[in-house]
Amino acid sequence: MLVNRSIKPLIVAASLATAVSAIGQGASKVTATGAAAALKKGGSTSSGSSTAKSKPASSPPVVTKPVSQPPPPRNPAPTVPNFNANAMPHLGYARYPWKLDIVATVFWVGEEPTENNPTPNDKSSWDTQWMQNYGGYDDPDPNKRKDNFTPMGFTPKQNPFYVALPYNDVIDYDSHKPEASRVIPWFKQRFVRSGKTVLKGQWIAIRYGNRVCYAQWEDCGPFVTDDHEYVFGNSRPKNTSNRGAGLDISPAVRDYLGISSSGRCDWRFVDVSEVPAGPWRSLGSNNHFVTQQKIEKAREHTEISNRLEELRRMRDAYFQQGGNGAGR
Repeated sequence: MLVNRSIKPLIVAASLATAVSAIGQGASKVTATGAAAALKKGGSTSSGSSTAKSKPASSPPVVTKPVSQPPPPRNPAPTVPNFNANAMPHLGYARYPWKLDIVATVFWVGEEPTENNPTPNDKSSWDTQWMQNYGGYDDPDPNKRKDNFTPMGFTPKQNPFYVALPYNDVIDYDSHKPEASRVIPWFKQRFVRSGKTVLKGQWIAIRYGNRVCYAQWEDCGPFVTDDHEYVFGNSRPKNTSNRGAGLDISPAVRDYLGISSSGRCDWRFVDVSEVPAGPWRSLGSNNHFVTQQKIEKAREHTEISNRLEELRRMRDAYFQQGGNGAGR
């Protein structure tokens, strides 16, 4: 009996110590994969697969000489992941087809009005304090930007990978455009109230050459805000300015793709579950992945705290029940 009574408190104490050590380790283990899995919607697209051909049974074995392998290719900077087929959105996704050969122009948070572009970008169609909420002036000068696609001097509080498309679903703060519920594919799923946009934050993929970048829809333009036939339909952009531009991209998108202003690219909408790992998932209070990481981290911390409290109760209950009889 004395042996059993002395061993039990040691077991409880050991469990408590193990749980405490998990606080510093477990609470920070939040992966981008976990964020994407938690955000997956019902249904997913499938990628193509190839079928390997088997050799005839009568084929003799082939003996090959060992060949020295060439050294692996050098990787680019960590902030610019290698392009591969898995990063390409599925080309056959019928719900959100590609818009091909679209002229893209560069715009940025805090852009001053000019003769050719009279609309300032200190505010957006959906955010009257866009520059303030972003955290500052998103300087487009490549010499004033860091390798992680952000401006020097501050870390953006919103995703630096953003775009504008020429449609606004709201008329004012109290009403939507009459066609919005009909033309926007996800309108019913995201509608909260009249006058609150269902477009802000939507992800799109932009393809230029053999690179694909992902960004969030944060403003309306270029130049027009009523072109739903192009944005959600099969028409070409109705805008005729700047070579008929149909997409505005941020400096981060420009730099990742290596595209110049008025370059031609392809784009399409994507679901959150289609957005692969990349620098576009790292920053921003408006970023689905950053938000999910915070939720998971808070949940894990709560679980560890609850477990610690449970172990403390077990320890206290054991000593309260067995303390007086320890010498029997």
